[in-house]
Amino acid sequence: MSVKIIIFGVRDSEIELFQQLKPKNFKLKLISDNLTHENIVLTAGYDGVLLRANNLADAHNLNQMKAYGIRYIFTRTVGYNHIDLNQAQQNGQIVAYVPSYSPYAVADLAFSLGIMQSRLLPYTIRNTSQGDFRINGNYLTIEFQNMTVGIIGTGKIGRAEARLWQGVGAQVFAYDRHPKQELANVVSYVTQKELLKSSDIVSLHIPYIKGGNENFFGKGQLIQMKASAVLVNTSRAEITDEEAILDAVEDHQIKAFATDVIKNEAAYFGKKIGLADGTVGRMQSLYPRVIVTPHLGSFTNEALNDMITTSFLNFEHALAGDFDDNFLVKPITIDE
Repeated sequence: MSVKIIIFGVRDSEIELFQQLKPKNFKLKLISDNLTHENIVLTAGYDGVLLRANNLADAHNLNQMKAYGIRYIFTRTVGYNHIDLNQAQQNGQIVAYVPSYSPYAVADLAFSLGIMQSRLLPYTIRNTSQGDFRINGNYLTIEFQNMTVGIIGTGKIGRAEARLWQGVGAQVFAYDRHPKQELANVVSYVTQKELLKSSDIVSLHIPYIKGGNENFFGKGQLIQMKASAVLVNTSRAEITDEEAILDAVEDHQIKAFATDVIKNEAAYFGKKIGLADGTVGRMQSLYPRVIVTPHLGSFTNEALNDMITTSFLNFEHALAGDFDDNFLVKPITIDE
């Protein structure tokens, strides 16, 4: 039986991989744009929809897909807050996600951003590109083997970054409500207060829980950090108070900030917008002490392979009636 799947948010560099990895009985329609209210009509005639972050699967779009007879609404991401699970359940629609992929994809980026901002490399590179080859006193830093790096959240990605820092000789502190025994020889678990007070780089790896931990990291945490410290966020922007962080950078309360995520990403990422207003505009104005990457943490060959392969397996399992832990809304909730 042929299965028709429409996939949104596909980058040009991903097209070949989708075609290589698809099962023979799958027919794909690859769309570069994210799913919105305006292009929901494109889903008509398909058996399933595959999304990624910043694709809109709210009640309006889910109801429209239900009217088209679409039962499978899957995402190829770990995060799934772009899908209204309650509405999907009411509609009898099935939702699956990718619970994990190569953890080093995001860990490598967090590690790289920490290095860049600890040495203020964007600042230095910008100056030399403009012909200023003087060494500024702000460039002075400590070497890795004398650094303390704090990892908040030691899931798979946090653990991977901790091992990277251990590999270059840094002391690694970690904070997690559920310490991992396997990291006993990699990190020292400490209180959050001790981590913030001692760390030269603080890296966030906390999942976003809607209605549970919005703005978790804000003014109260920033005042505990060293003025020479760098903050890195490659998890979700919703867990941070972005304005408080920018205030801290602007007031030299912390040295620098690097993030791969921003709030309301769909309005910015994947587009060429020039200079922005509001919070994003402030981030741009504080460059290079604030640097933003456009949610490319998972953009590696290994991670993309994992995400696409798992997504196709989710469709195959659903069609076979095998609803494993990857399924967030299962058919047992359907009112037949």
